[in-house]
Amino acid sequence: MEQVGQRKIDNLWLMVVGIAVLFFLILPTLIVIPMSFSGASFLEFPPTSFSFRWYTAYFTSPEWMRATQTSLVAAIMTTVIATPLGSLCAYGLHCSTPRVRNTAQIFVIMPIVVPVILIAVGVFSLYAKIGLNYTLTGVVIAHTALALPFVIVTVMSGLQNYDFDQELAARSLGASRTYALWTVTVPQVKFSIQTGAFLAFITSLDEVVISMMVSGGDNATITRRMFNSLRDQLDPTIAAISTCLIVVSITALIGVQLIGRSKNIDK
Repeated sequence: MEQVGQRKIDNLWLMVVGIAVLFFLILPTLIVIPMSFSGASFLEFPPTSFSFRWYTAYFTSPEWMRATQTSLVAAIMTTVIATPLGSLCAYGLHCSTPRVRNTAQIFVIMPIVVPVILIAVGVFSLYAKIGLNYTLTGVVIAHTALALPFVIVTVMSGLQNYDFDQELAARSLGASRTYALWTVTVPQVKFSIQTGAFLAFITSLDEVVISMMVSGGDNATITRRMFNSLRDQLDPTIAAISTCLIVVSITALIGVQLIGRSKNIDK
């Protein structure tokens, strides 16, 4: 009985710590969302009046809409490119020898470990020589480089729990490696691939530092516009845009989770 009581106390303590950490993480969101519905001409919390004027200002602004379109197009293109490339890279590393795999993983996680500002400076210098600064193509390439590690790590994690003998059995029965990969392996790690695609999309959509360096003009991303707006004038339009980005991110996350849950139910 004494051990059971101690276990309950330990569980309660861990639950309190977990709730406190979660509250700390979502606190900025709990502040930003109410401010987006403020009727005042400046950011205030708590709002003294309720209004949709800043959402109207956002959705009726050609500049904000053009930046939003650029960010969404860049995020979608980044996802479309990074997901198959990262998945194939993860598959190749999984099939390689442990020595090669461990060495390659160091280079895979390097874009995550290296400060983004250093990557941004390098990308900007390279783009200045080849003429890709302030182009959508340049933004997509740079965002893809940042998104690839997330896809690779996520898919490799899924492959660790996959019984590779299933693919070997399909190949022993006459299936080509490509056909066995597509029809046997991919369905088994589909949820990991979908999660990697979600991370690639969010990485591109929320990226700020590189976008500040390589996007601009008609190809400025929403994050660059937001940074410039914060520097020039501070109004609740920023809170409205942030709320919209939060809704998009949460919706995409829920979609990925629902797809994964439906897959488990089917099994």
